[in-house]
Amino acid sequence: MTQSLIRAEFHCHTVYSPDSLVELSALLKACDARGIDKIAITDHGSIQGALKAYRMAPDRVIVAEEIETPEGEILGYFMTEEIPQGLPAVEVVRRLREQGAFISLAHPFDPHRSWWTEKTLDQILPYLDGLEVFNARCLREEYNQAAYEFALEHGKALMAGSDAHTLKELGRATMTMPRFDDAEGLRAAAREATISGELSGLYVHMVSTFARVAKKFKF
Repeated sequence: MTQSLIRAEFHCHTVYSPDSLVELSALLKACDARGIDKIAITDHGSIQGALKAYRMAPDRVIVAEEIETPEGEILGYFMTEEIPQGLPAVEVVRRLREQGAFISLAHPFDPHRSWWTEKTLDQILPYLDGLEVFNARCLREEYNQAAYEFALEHGKALMAGSDAHTLKELGRATMTMPRFDDAEGLRAAAREATISGELSGLYVHMVSTFARVAKKFKF
């Protein structure tokens, strides 16, 4: 019997992030339109939107978070507790492990958004399940290529995501893989995944800046 495959998006943002205006209902409707079976909502420093979306579509939504540390951002999937921004990476990884979450790094070799030191990477690498080797918001393909080579060298699962902050970006980078329902299932499925994607370009970062300004001044 042939195993059924799904299409998954592992990095997106909603109104619960400071730089996105995407409403949860619109996000889920867009998933229907674009054939996205699983979606990880990875808002900055918050799982509140993900939890609400999970109640709306429990078979589709993965409760996740993008957590900022002094050196870069960590992605946690299948989370049960929110983790504050700004903690040291070692502490973030410790808290994610306590939850049994799947742990990955977001755009780890993008010099505009990540500044990992060799010391910190050495400390957290044994506990990472995967690395984001394709992030559609990277401005240059070489940043993703560096992550890809590093993940292969260290035997980590190859992850990808659009990093969508707008509906137009949703699904720009996805993974086709066996179905999974929890962190342990994701650890197995990610090893059999196929990545597809394209870079979004510079304009999407300008849209995020507009969203920040709009929220600050309540346009």
